[in-house]
Amino acid sequence: MIIPSIAVSENRQYYPASRLTLEKKGKYAMKETIQYTIRESSLGLTMAAVSGKGICAILLGDSAKALTADLKVRFPGAVIEKNDDALKETVEAVASYIGLPKGRFDGKLDVRGTEFQRKIWNQLRRIPAGTTASYTELAMALDAPNAVRAVAGACAANCLAVVIPCHRAVKNDGALSGYRWGVERKRKLLEMEGALPRGSCRVPRL
Repeated sequence: MIIPSIAVSENRQYYPASRLTLEKKGKYAMKETIQYTIRESSLGLTMAAVSGKGICAILLGDSAKALTADLKVRFPGAVIEKNDDALKETVEAVASYIGLPKGRFDGKLDVRGTEFQRKIWNQLRRIPAGTTASYTELAMALDAPNAVRAVAGACAANCLAVVIPCHRAVKNDGALSGYRWGVERKRKLLEMEGALPRGSCRVPRL
């Protein structure tokens, strides 16, 4: 069942997201800067990346090198900088939320995507912890019943892991499907939230 989303707090301060760079033509242009840090969480290595508007990426993985490469691919036009000290509080808040992903995440987000992707991500944020929705249900919620594959694609394109809970999207029969950061992480999240019986590979569906 889809319920209204919870508003995200606007109370955190972040660091400048642009700098002056000299282009080949000799003209000055603003180039975005994204700062990041990485720490351990209950799901392995967790990266929090921040722009001038808020947290723009939360990525999960097993290799700091791979996470950094992924961030650069997702934001190809940005200057990418590591800043452990400045983002310590931010990444700790992210890791804490990942450990118990219920209620609202108290952090300002910089959500980027196409109009369709943002609609899907908004629907995902309306799914309460401990419940799930099928890709078909998500498509029908947007009056687009034939867009099931596009819904799955939007879930895969999400770069704000857990905070935008694409792990709560499952197949029609409750079976776990692909997850950008690994099906085992998806299983663990759903178990922590109480949506998936421990040791099971299928979410009970009514």
